[in-house]
Amino acid sequence: MSDLRTLRNYINGEFVDAADGRTLQIVDPTTGQAYATSPFSGAADVDAAMASAAAAFATYRDATPSTRQKLLLKIADGVEARADELVDAECRNTGKPRGLTKSEEIGPMVDQIRFFAGAARLLEGKAAGEYMDGMTSIIRREPVGVCAQVAPWNYPMLMAVWKFAPAIAAGNTVVLKPSDTTPASTVLLAEIIGAALAELELPAGVFNVLCGDRETGRLMVEHKTPAMASITGSVRAGIQVAESAAKDVKRVHLELGGKAPVVVFEDADIAEAVEGISVAGFFNAGQDCTAATRVLVHESIHDAFVTALAKAASETKTGGVDDEDVLYGPLNNANQLKQVSGFIERLPAHAKVEAGGHRVGEVGYFYAPTVVSGLNQDDEIVQNEVFGPVITVQKFTDEEQAVAYANGVDYALASSVWTKDHARAMRMSRRLDFGCVWINTHIPLVAEMPHGGFKQSGYGKDLSAYGFEDYTRVKHVMTAI
Repeated sequence: MSDLRTLRNYINGEFVDAADGRTLQIVDPTTGQAYATSPFSGAADVDAAMASAAAAFATYRDATPSTRQKLLLKIADGVEARADELVDAECRNTGKPRGLTKSEEIGPMVDQIRFFAGAARLLEGKAAGEYMDGMTSIIRREPVGVCAQVAPWNYPMLMAVWKFAPAIAAGNTVVLKPSDTTPASTVLLAEIIGAALAELELPAGVFNVLCGDRETGRLMVEHKTPAMASITGSVRAGIQVAESAAKDVKRVHLELGGKAPVVVFEDADIAEAVEGISVAGFFNAGQDCTAATRVLVHESIHDAFVTALAKAASETKTGGVDDEDVLYGPLNNANQLKQVSGFIERLPAHAKVEAGGHRVGEVGYFYAPTVVSGLNQDDEIVQNEVFGPVITVQKFTDEEQAVAYANGVDYALASSVWTKDHARAMRMSRRLDFGCVWINTHIPLVAEMPHGGFKQSGYGKDLSAYGFEDYTRVKHVMTAI
């Protein structure tokens, strides 16, 4: 055990072990072997972190927007300066390819933190005025308080940014729990954020990190201190958070699962569609709520499309952190490998595996790029989130059936339409019941635009001014004149 790296909680500006000394083993998914330990935080640790955040909120809530902006800009500079360290931590913890992690995640992280730094100085509200004779009304937009936040394992450091940046920008304080399998980069972010807080002489308790498992998350959400609970995770976890938060009417922000339909019409450029969809489906081993995993193709081009997609899958590589020609690394953990494998093992007789469909190697949690055709709308793999490098393909006959198939799942996070017909693209974007509709592309995100879904994909928005406003409350002040 002594040769394992030790990760610690970050509470009130100090790195500390769990109060009772319990730990969790952190596994490198490329080898399946433990390389570190993290605290297994319990009730005493949650109490300490919440007390730290509450004490900090008493003064940080009054920090001016320009002060909050300075804080976030310093954090962004710190992330940029320590990019290589963050990438090393993230890759060791997730097995992601190093080059892609640096190019595809560090830049967006820095950009998003800087976006929210600007948002801190752009508080929106209706104009003050006399809406009743003899009375002046004023709108105040205020922070909600202490925020209990739970981040997922698919993009640990990027999702941490999506959590803390808008919360801090709005004047809240944070207790953030990374996934029990991927705490390493979040602990390093705590070091960067702590240094920025100290430099600006702001309370250390503005940002706290608690490591642990779902029990730790439950204790955070049920704690009396937080005014808001925010989670990115599974539908099951989201339902549990909403149920717990309802007991004392906490505000809840949920970004949950997805099952993105990718609707390819007969006039689409097959080569361009296959290239875009294969990358958007297999990137990060398909471990993305917006991944292009459920393709609906017009019957007239179905066979040609499937052939081309299967070829693209066979040419897509998975491998280790330092392999330069791979698109993605391993699945995150042994349970996820079992889940993905199970979907393929349970395929109905009418389904056909066109490519992949198997584990790669005996070491680590690697899974081959997989394409499955011949599926029906009610098949398990069509209806449920696989969260792996698996793309399903169904055929449709007309626009009505395409819409019915696309909307015929419990998730409603993201979707895309591939067509050269502008009017059709506009009709589809209106009729698709998803929080995002891409046209002739799939998966790009920008800080200025919202990310969030409907139905069982949750509610609330990440990114954008809408995401910022989710971390504020509106107060009406009326005075006699």
